[in-house]
Amino acid sequence: MRAVDWVDGKFRFIDQTVLPHQEVWVHTDDLMVVGEAIRTLRVRGAPAIGVAAAFGLLLALHLKAFPDVPDLRGRLRRALTYLAQTRPTAVNLFYALDRMRGVLDRHPEESEAHLYAALEREACAMQREDIEACRRIGELGAALIAPGSSLLTHCNAGALATAGDGTALSIVTTAARQGKIVRVYVDETRPLLQGARLTAWELTQAGIPVVLITDSTAGTVLREGRVQAVIVGADRIAANGDAANKVGTYPLAVLAQRHGIALYIAVPTSTLDPGTPSGERIPIEERDPAEVTHIAGIAMAPAGVGVYAPAFDVTPNELITAIVTERGVLRPPYIQTIADVLKTR
Repeated sequence: MRAVDWVDGKFRFIDQTVLPHQEVWVHTDDLMVVGEAIRTLRVRGAPAIGVAAAFGLLLALHLKAFPDVPDLRGRLRRALTYLAQTRPTAVNLFYALDRMRGVLDRHPEESEAHLYAALEREACAMQREDIEACRRIGELGAALIAPGSSLLTHCNAGALATAGDGTALSIVTTAARQGKIVRVYVDETRPLLQGARLTAWELTQAGIPVVLITDSTAGTVLREGRVQAVIVGADRIAANGDAANKVGTYPLAVLAQRHGIALYIAVPTSTLDPGTPSGERIPIEERDPAEVTHIAGIAMAPAGVGVYAPAFDVTPNELITAIVTERGVLRPPYIQTIADVLKTR
C-alpha cells in the first residue's frame, strides 16, 4: 500500500479519517485539496505530510497558463506559503518545502515546462528516499528486537504515515517476518484514536497479533512485564534529541523508564531538526476542542466545558533509549550523534 502517491500527474491518497470502516482513495489535481487534506488529517504522519506537500506544490502548476515567468514563480511562492501553514509541528513538511524552494532558486529563468519537470523530479526523489528510508529503518530496528518479544506502540507510524512501509511499524513488520514478534499492544491514542483506527488496522492487515488497549492501560501493561520494548515515531526531533510525537508519548516514556523497558523512536533523518536546539522550542499544534469533547460526532462532555487539546507532547532525550534512522541507530549523547548523522544526509 502506498498511502500517498503520484499517479499520472495527480496526487493520490487514502483518506485516513474514514478508516478502518471505509477505504476511500482520492485522486486530485488541486493544490487546495492537498492542503486541506493535510490540515484535516486526511493525510497525516510526518513523512507522508512532507511528500504530500512536495506533490501538492506541483499541482500549483497543473493545467494553469501563466503569462510570464514572474507570474509563474509568484504562484509557486504563494503555494509554498499556503502549504507551510497547514501543520506547524511536523518538520518533514518544512524540509520538503525547503527542498522544493531550492529547485526554484536553482532555476530562476526556466520555462513553465522545464520548471515543472525539475520540481517533479525533486518530489519523486523525496518519495523514493522515504520508501528506502522506511525499508532501512525496518532492518536496523528489527536487529534491536529479541526473539519472542511483544511490543507496545502509540499512535500510528506505519505505511499510512509515510510514503513507504512506515517507521516504527516497519520495525514491527520486519521483526515479525523474522519470527521475533509474539504480539503488539496498541494504545488507542485519544482523542482521534489513530492507534485503534489505523495501527490496529494495519497490523491486522499484516497478520500480526494485535491487542488494543486504552491509553491509560499502558502503565499496567508495562508493570506486568507484558512487553519488552516500546516503539513509536516522531514528528520532529530537536538537535539535542528531544522528540515531539503524538500527545501521550511523554507519559509512556516515563512509564517505560520506570519499568526498565527500552523506548525506541523511529524516524527518517528528515525528521531531525538541527535548527531547533531543544524540545522547548518545538511548536506544538493545538487542535479543535471538538476532537476532545466529541467522538464520531457524538458529544461526550457537557456543553461549554473548557478544553486543552495539544496534538503533540515532547519526550526529553534522557528517556529515549535510541533513535532509529535510515542512516543508523543513534544513541546518547544525541546532540553529537544527530549532528554526525546529519552530515551524511
